[in-house]
Amino acid sequence: MVERVRRFNRTVTQRVGALDEAFLARGRSLGQCRLLWEIGADGRDGTDVRLLRTRLGLDSGYVSRMLRALEAEKLVTVAPSDTDGRVRFARLTDKGRAEHAELNRRSDVAAAEILAPLNDSQRTRLVAAMGEVERLLVASMVRVEECDPREPRARFCLDSYFAELAARFDDGFDPARGLPTTDDDMTPPAGVLLVASLGDDPVGCGAVLFHDSGHDNGPAHLRRMWIAPAMRGLGLGRRLLAELEGRAAAHGATTVRLETNGSLVEAIAMYRATGYREVDPFNAESYAQHWFEKRLG
Repeated sequence: MVERVRRFNRTVTQRVGALDEAFLARGRSLGQCRLLWEIGADGRDGTDVRLLRTRLGLDSGYVSRMLRALEAEKLVTVAPSDTDGRVRFARLTDKGRAEHAELNRRSDVAAAEILAPLNDSQRTRLVAAMGEVERLLVASMVRVEECDPREPRARFCLDSYFAELAARFDDGFDPARGLPTTDDDMTPPAGVLLVASLGDDPVGCGAVLFHDSGHDNGPAHLRRMWIAPAMRGLGLGRRLLAELEGRAAAHGATTVRLETNGSLVEAIAMYRATGYREVDPFNAESYAQHWFEKRLG
């Protein structure tokens, strides 16, 4: 599988022109062209340099060198943000916007040249395969790590989770009406909150509460499972679930439990597909309609 991935990478880099010293015949590298494109993407008026580095996954020094080269061509300006002097902001100049438009035009031509030799059926297959590859590559870029529930990334995920439940439940959702799960409950040693992130963007979360599982092999409790809508269908829910089960097992639990509402049909299907069996109610969660349990190991 590793060799297949490497062969795919070699084919793609050659076909898209990444090996050319002057990408799209513009006299600069692919990295500089991509940086220029990102600064003005979607019509935005510039970009925070720190976010630019994170979005592209590039080293700070490398980005700085490319920005200096683009500044020397008078394509971009880099200056402190208007709202925070500590933040550097990169903006396209008039010349840079013209170059951005030309890059878009030439990129369209290059994409059309890839499609041109193929028949209609092959084009459809290629574009569909590219869409699937892109989604899977995005999934491979997501990182999952423990997070303090008080941090902004965690709060974003939890607030998004509550908002979705409020929209999907017939009678809305009020966290105060359900079983309490405090920040302390999701903080070691009581429990763990995992947050999935794509670059700087939080895209999912899940918590496992240990209770006394480490002392008597009692069940751990899974709560607050949420995946951003744009990331669904990529296996991230199963990945988070497996990570949480691993944390529970490492803590000494032999069983994990969870409860859910009948309107969350996708989550219920995932739980059943990953070995959870429906059991009698084991708590008084007012919003729960289904209770599940899974033996670990």
